[in-house]
Amino acid sequence: MAQTHFGFETVDEQEKAQRVRGVFDSVASKYDLMNDLMSMGMHRAWKAYTVALAHVKPGDRVLDIAGGTGDLTRAFAHQVGEQGVVVHTDINEAMLRTGRDRMLDDGLCLPTVACDAEHLPFPSESFDLVSVAFGLRNMTHKDLALAEMARVLKPGGRLLVLEFSKVAAPLRKAYDWYSFNILPKLGQWVAGDSQSYKYLAESIRMHPDQDTLKDMMKSAGFGHVDVHNLTAGVVALHMGIRC
Repeated sequence: MAQTHFGFETVDEQEKAQRVRGVFDSVASKYDLMNDLMSMGMHRAWKAYTVALAHVKPGDRVLDIAGGTGDLTRAFAHQVGEQGVVVHTDINEAMLRTGRDRMLDDGLCLPTVACDAEHLPFPSESFDLVSVAFGLRNMTHKDLALAEMARVLKPGGRLLVLEFSKVAAPLRKAYDWYSFNILPKLGQWVAGDSQSYKYLAESIRMHPDQDTLKDMMKSAGFGHVDVHNLTAGVVALHMGIRC
């Protein structure tokens, strides 16, 4: 059986999918609180920047992949209006339910689909924008997922990938210390789960850096890719235009 990475471990591909699902089953109820604590609230600014650069218009069709608790989904829903549509998806049902409930609380009733980003159940060329925030890192075959995102986009459509990336060199030692010492303890204290946040820190280090991901997106069918480093590269926003 093919091997892949789960954090710093080498595991079977099927085992990775099960273990990633277990991570998000464990943290779903505390996911938003943990995001606020571990990023000191900055994840809200990163997502707001992503929404601003998306330039979503009334009537657009938007697919939010790995949408989780629905921050981007809700923002885009307000922009597309009644004539548009935003589809909220995630492979993890616990995260999907949490996001769906939050949207219903906000008065939003949107299509919600449990699906694998490597095998999207949507017709080709059916969306104006695809977004994935902090989800690509957990996908086993990132190249296949990116190709699927290109497939479902209309020509000239945009893909926005917001993801942890490679931090600027002067900050790496401090960032590593925080990631491997503070994050697991914070996870244990707030969510009762240190291992999931140990995996988070490790998975960030295994994720392609800014230039590598840019090249992967070009190989998947995106003719032009811009990279925006946020917070000294702690996070990067890649924006690709589908050929």
